[in-house]
Amino acid sequence: MASDDCRKDDLLEDNRTDSGIDSYRSILKSEERREPSADFSGPRDKCPAGEERLDSAYGSSSITVESLSEIVVGCTLSSAQEERAQSSELTEQEENLLTTITEDGDTILHLAIIHEDRFIAQQLIQLFPKEVLDIQNNLYQSPLHLATYLNLTDVVKGLVEKGASLELQDQEGNTALHVACQHGQTECATEMTREISPSKLAPVLETQNWRGLACLHLAALNRQHQIMKLLGKKEADLNIQEGTSGKTALHLAAELHDITSVKLLLSRGANVDAAMFNGCTPLHLAVGRQDAAIAHLLCQSGADTMLRNMEDETALDLADGNDDILALFPFDDIQISGRSVVSVKF
Repeated sequence: MASDDCRKDDLLEDNRTDSGIDSYRSILKSEERREPSADFSGPRDKCPAGEERLDSAYGSSSITVESLSEIVVGCTLSSAQEERAQSSELTEQEENLLTTITEDGDTILHLAIIHEDRFIAQQLIQLFPKEVLDIQNNLYQSPLHLATYLNLTDVVKGLVEKGASLELQDQEGNTALHVACQHGQTECATEMTREISPSKLAPVLETQNWRGLACLHLAALNRQHQIMKLLGKKEADLNIQEGTSGKTALHLAAELHDITSVKLLLSRGANVDAAMFNGCTPLHLAVGRQDAAIAHLLCQSGADTMLRNMEDETALDLADGNDDILALFPFDDIQISGRSVVSVKF
């Protein structure tokens, strides 16, 4: 278990944008690199249930909405200042703004988003170079993660247009698109995928969080049908397997008795006979959960009723005498695993 934790920490370190402020400052002054936060020691413990609200900077930071406004006033770059920025000659005030990080690892942009100040956030997005936009705080949240969680669609749009990375993962392994899929932030998901080609979006859609879930899995688990449609249009792999048991989104929908998702996935070409690591198909799961409606839909879509899992069971073996489900299987006076299936009429 300890080795698993070490591997997770290594993955976190690999996926964290390392001190973008430091790299930017080194460009400005070529001075010695500093750490983002004096007390940084890796990801914090997961917040208790019901306390998903971002990080300790929210509500506890000494920087208020009013002080944010005061800090930002006069710092929006004019055309002349933009030219200076391009030549690495910023004023001291602008440099201080760029290089400010709280003990929680938040930049002033993180804080503006946490305070849901869209106007200041947009100004900072225009002011900051891309390296700063991608800085992750001590919870490995980028500004894009926070803007998505808070459903600040216009801020998400501004960040994406400025080139903020979609591939960064937070301490749970979630990208910002994972967050949108989990919480049903359809407009944010739309902005993150609008102008990106399928080839560039594919790695993001295939990224699994630390629970082995890709974006489509989270959308299915949370019955986010609009986002599932969006991901389908963006050519997401409908048959991608989650990392723990090999379930596809269709398996998850069958488990949840979510016939809407089942119909949606089948209509877009999901593999009706996809097998989990243990050999179970969506039909195995539907029958095992006594869901005749979904089992019927899967059979109508061509599900193979004779496929066996690693326990050498067909879906019929799991019917457990349910007449509605037994009626789906085309057997006449045949015994399966010692049980009689008699006179089924079609």
